[in-house]
Amino acid sequence: MDTFIGISLEEQFKCCICLDVLTDPVSTPCGHNFCLVCIRKCWINTDDQCCPICKEKFHTKPELKVNTSFRSVVHYFQWQKGGGNAIVPCNVCSGQKLKAVKSCLDCGTSFCETHLENHKSAPRLIKHKLIDPVKNLDDYICPKHEKPLEQFCRDHQTCVCQFCNETDHRNDSTVSIEEESRERQTHLVKKQEDVQKMIEFRQKKIQEIQNSVKGNKESYKKSKAYSLEVFRSLVHCIERSQAELLNVMEEKQRAAERQAEDFIKELEQEIVELKKRDIELEQLSHTEDHLHLLRIYPSICSPLDTKNWTQARIDTQLSTKTLRIALSQLQESINKELKKLAKTVSKSTLHSTKPRKVSPSCTTTSSSSSTTANIKFGTPAKTVAIAIPEVLGEQHTKYAVNVTLDPNTAYPKLILSADGKQVWHGYTRQNVPNNPERFDTSACVLGKESFSSGRFYYEVQVTGKTMWSLGVVRGSIKRKGMISISPEQGYWTLLLRNETEYLALDNPSIRLSLKQALQKVGVFVDYEEGVVSFYDVEAKSHIYSYTGQSFTENLHTFFFPCNKEESSKPIAICPVTIDK
Repeated sequence: MDTFIGISLEEQFKCCICLDVLTDPVSTPCGHNFCLVCIRKCWINTDDQCCPICKEKFHTKPELKVNTSFRSVVHYFQWQKGGGNAIVPCNVCSGQKLKAVKSCLDCGTSFCETHLENHKSAPRLIKHKLIDPVKNLDDYICPKHEKPLEQFCRDHQTCVCQFCNETDHRNDSTVSIEEESRERQTHLVKKQEDVQKMIEFRQKKIQEIQNSVKGNKESYKKSKAYSLEVFRSLVHCIERSQAELLNVMEEKQRAAERQAEDFIKELEQEIVELKKRDIELEQLSHTEDHLHLLRIYPSICSPLDTKNWTQARIDTQLSTKTLRIALSQLQESINKELKKLAKTVSKSTLHSTKPRKVSPSCTTTSSSSSTTANIKFGTPAKTVAIAIPEVLGEQHTKYAVNVTLDPNTAYPKLILSADGKQVWHGYTRQNVPNNPERFDTSACVLGKESFSSGRFYYEVQVTGKTMWSLGVVRGSIKRKGMISISPEQGYWTLLLRNETEYLALDNPSIRLSLKQALQKVGVFVDYEEGVVSFYDVEAKSHIYSYTGQSFTENLHTFFFPCNKEESSKPIAICPVTIDK
């Protein structure tokens, strides 16, 4: 995945004074862009004109003119973004019209900041219904009574005004538009998470297919090299048999690559469509244009026409019949000793060329509601039975540290307790700054404390959770966009998924066989030795260790609290106690 982190286009199109998308953009001589009204207000009460960003002073007041080409680019960006509020002009301004900040449903007019003052002070106008500026004001007025549409009739699934509610709909079940919109926005949030899960599933499926093809290529190369070494000493007929067998293997490999390319194209196309739906759902889940939301709600909630990829796999297995014929030809051409060698080679080839089944490493179907979107949990897992020794004791707990959660790193939908010891998923995006340290699309949070030497140990309560991940990470890990969890990316973690599946997210991932469900997990780190170990605190037993790691920067504790149904249940950092 792309590790480049740059300034988004949206930030490029924002004015640093009003922090909104540029309106009538102008450029100062130093090259920075501002809204025309904003920069004029900034200079109105000062004799020295300077750039608000770089502070460069101008000896004469620059003559500011609207950059019409740049303004068109900004407008196009808003439109391309899909539903970004278009700029609505003030209906009262004469000459050059300023940007409207509110529309009045009672007056049927849109007002800029200046012309809106009367609605803030005049007693008769204060009671008017103000909404975010819209161009189609008539759509928000009852055509029969010419009154604002303020109620929603659930029986007839339509918006009505106060007079409609008292006459034609007096016996119907009606609620305020705001209440109905909030309920549907809540449902849209869940829909959006479902779409995000579908995106994540398909992105992981692409990676698994690519890994499968890569593994088949490596297996093919090894098989080819070994067979060439054997067949050099054989007669011409053996060489011919070898060539035929290699041709079959190569054709299978080419067929697998073609199949993988087709799968990837289909998956990428579905990802494009799902991302479009994700953007639409994200915008609608926060919109204040309630009437527009109610009108397009049925179409936006309709299921996308996507393919079920659960059983998708790349088939590269050589047919038994083809191998049998090749071996028969070999047996007819060589002596008894070479026959035995040929049988041994054939068995080895069969095992080495057996295709890897494309199975999800941490997939979530479209029916899941957990926020695992934009996280890649390592590579396909292999099953390993762990012998669990009794190793957890005072020698580890004496290195216990006090860990607290860092709110500046928390994904906006995560909720942290006041003492910074618990975290859970709240579904609703909070109004927090998008600072560089914060995870913006993955439901993760880091600990405040960092460690650059020695040993440390902490414990986490995970009772009642069906999905979580925790451990330690490098301080420089990627925070924006989709993240990939593996030691190569700076993550040393343990994962629970599907209620009972425990994995160490190594490369490849290791499926762990535990005797009992984990209630409390201990994490021990030896910085100099390059070891990260996980323990079952209740059983005082070892779970898994990353060894031979090379730590060169600060380490932070890492928490991913999301699961399916019990999202409100927290994972909690616990005080460490020693049982005598």
